[in-house]
Amino acid sequence: MTQPDVQVGQIWADNDARGIVRQVKVVSLHDGYAVVINQRTGRLTRIRLTRFRPTSTGYRLIKDA
Repeated sequence: MTQPDVQVGQIWADNDARGIVRQVKVVSLHDGYAVVINQRTGRLTRIRLTRFRPTSTGYRLIKDA
């Protein structure tokens, strides 16, 4: 599996169909994780880079850096 091209400044949306679409902005990359800020709540979270894929449990790119 190839690593997705995640870059600081990009905005991604959660593909989870159970609730409100969560949009996150990548603020830094470190050791296989992206540190993101939730666009609605301002909360910082770490997400594995392998989750940035357009699958039902992943994320899709909304806006490039």
